[in-house]
Amino acid sequence: MQLLGVKWPLIQAPMAGAQGIELALAVASAGALGSLPCAMLNATQIQQAVAQFRQQTKAPINLNFFCHTPPIAQLQKLQQWQQRLQPYYWELSATAVNAVAERRPFDTAMAEAIAPLQPEVVSFHFGLPEPSLLQQVKSWGSKVIASATTVAEGLWLQAQGVDAVIAQGLEAGGHRGHFLNDDLSLQLGTFALLPQLVAALNVPVIAAGGIVDAKSIAAAVTLGASAVQVGTAYLLCPETTISQLHRQALADPQRNSHTALTRVFSGRPARGIVNRLMQEQATATIPDFPLAAGAIAPLRSAAEQQGSSDFSPLWGGQNASGCRAIPAAELTRQLVTGFQQ
Repeated sequence: MQLLGVKWPLIQAPMAGAQGIELALAVASAGALGSLPCAMLNATQIQQAVAQFRQQTKAPINLNFFCHTPPIAQLQKLQQWQQRLQPYYWELSATAVNAVAERRPFDTAMAEAIAPLQPEVVSFHFGLPEPSLLQQVKSWGSKVIASATTVAEGLWLQAQGVDAVIAQGLEAGGHRGHFLNDDLSLQLGTFALLPQLVAALNVPVIAAGGIVDAKSIAAAVTLGASAVQVGTAYLLCPETTISQLHRQALADPQRNSHTALTRVFSGRPARGIVNRLMQEQATATIPDFPLAAGAIAPLRSAAEQQGSSDFSPLWGGQNASGCRAIPAAELTRQLVTGFQQ
């Protein structure tokens, strides 16, 4: 709480494509840390969102960025991916476009753009920016946190000078934050990873993945978590921007109980509710992150217009039992009772 400047040691997970500043504001109003996912936003959009946040609250904000290495040109792989998807285009009467998925890694231009915003917290996914950029962020007085999916990643992050480490368990929805090794078999569930990171590190550890209610928060604290990060549980709140089809899938116990890691939507492993594209293209060779998403976009649009989520990324964690279609501030107040147990 002292580190992040909040009443409750709960972070609303930044969920790119699923939220804007409204969710962050609602969570902040209940005393937790609201987050803005910035990887799909340009500098102007970030500046406008933070200005809106500052106008309505004096609470701290977390700006989240990706740190992936942009892929090299891979025309052949992209063409093969397009050809593999062609039958779906015919089926849906969709038109292929040369779309480029915008997933911008943190860079010098972005650092310069957000420096005047003085964000209280800056978080990173897929590692960290280069040392000079990291030091620039820290020079603003911003606290830096980042995701680790293994003990080795946590130790590496600590050595680079982060203020806290997010223990992202395998249960977590959305993109995996791994960056030292692509072998997913090395990654652990939250309640296996968390105590190991707590024992290995000197910085605070934030539990993420499967944290959906007061009881799971209490369990994380018992295992040594200094704070928790909650994502999936917020997805049904009215402040998120997910589609009605996504909401229906999350609210359906028969569907939300079946999630899997997939590369088909972006080129990088991410957890979501299993649908047709994930099942039928499970063995496909996928272009590198984030190039795969461009060819999927027209299919998603066409299918959703027909009332189908067969081609939509239905991001969500393994435990959707905490999802509530209630205001995010109310959900936050229910969640933080876990710190009092």
